[in-house]
Amino acid sequence: MGTGFSPGPLDRDAPFYVAGHRGLVGSAVWRHLQRSGFTRLLGRTSRELDLRNRDAVFAFFAETRPRYIVLAAARVGGILANDTYPVDFLSENLQIQTNVIDAALRHDVERLLFLGSSCIYPKHAPQPIREDALLTGPLEPTNEAYAVAKIAGIMHVRSVRRQYGLPWISAMPTNLYGPGDNFSRTSSHVLPALVRRYEDARAGGAASVTNWGSGSPRREFLHVDDMAAATLHLLEHFDGPGHINVGTGSDITIRALAQLVAEAVGYTGATEWDTSKPDGTPRKLLDVSALRASGWHPRITLPAGVERTVEAFRRDRKVGSRGSLPLVVSPAPAS
Repeated sequence: MGTGFSPGPLDRDAPFYVAGHRGLVGSAVWRHLQRSGFTRLLGRTSRELDLRNRDAVFAFFAETRPRYIVLAAARVGGILANDTYPVDFLSENLQIQTNVIDAALRHDVERLLFLGSSCIYPKHAPQPIREDALLTGPLEPTNEAYAVAKIAGIMHVRSVRRQYGLPWISAMPTNLYGPGDNFSRTSSHVLPALVRRYEDARAGGAASVTNWGSGSPRREFLHVDDMAAATLHLLEHFDGPGHINVGTGSDITIRALAQLVAEAVGYTGATEWDTSKPDGTPRKLLDVSALRASGWHPRITLPAGVERTVEAFRRDRKVGSRGSLPLVVSPAPAS
């Protein structure tokens, strides 16, 4: 069933719910929407609204009646966290997205964008990865539970379009980073983990740092502020039954990324690589042809984005928002 919908400017005065507005992506989307003139943004912390609680979610929608939604709420983490707690990542993400999508359907939300992850694709998908690679091969085992939950979200949105004709869409971002990232010792992704590691090494005067793996895998990185801009662009310019990739179209080795981070923090010591640790997927680069065809391109280069991330990390640490961070940390490759 077609939606009979033509994308266009969103009403800046309509209620707009950003699910997960305190997270890395959600907070960037919130900032971008504010800058873009939206006057009725809706956000709730996890303490104010537990999205795993179905009754609470439906009550929130009945009260606020959002017209637009960006579904950025999720339980997220790096390889170690995903591999250690697969039940949590599968169950909680299914609960969150199912409750929000069902409530949005019940209350006639006009436009919804579901944010997934590039981990939905097969581990050995042809590069760059096209949207039609979905469900064509086995997933990366260490984060397949999270990936399956995100695939279910894509299918949920697709089913809403087919059964009810609503113009809802899904976007699959590449590896994201930037202000508000998770710099946890055990659950962070590769770029924030490296920022923390090299900054701690610099501050502590360490002669060397050791990273996991060989450094040879290639990864693509998109600054979260660019992701936020892409989110609004897609809501206003894109409609289609399939999900759409969001990325830069270029990648970098983990070894080169580590060097870039070391330079950004001013660390001059040696970098060593523990090849007994896993590398993860050899390469993950998204095909962003559809995104480019819609008229959107990223603006923040990786060197500039890494510098911004370092500045944000230092600022947060200085004001004590993340507490004291120890030196020892072993960042795994990006999932």
